[in-house]
Amino acid sequence: MNILTAIFLKYFATWNDPKIEKSKEHLLKNIRSIAILAIISGADGWVAIEAYGKAKYE
Repeated sequence: MNILTAIFLKYFATWNDPKIEKSKEHLLKNIRSIAILAIISGADGWVAIEAYGKAKYE
């Protein structure tokens, strides 16, 4: 994990997740971080954000 990713994850870890506990398939901090990093990398929609997240899954 690079330093920028670590900073994003640390920042978003402090935000509350309003979803109901049983419906949480993915952590909100991860969704937000992936979306922002994907957009910075040139993603232009949710399909591209999903592709970015899958490519960086490791």
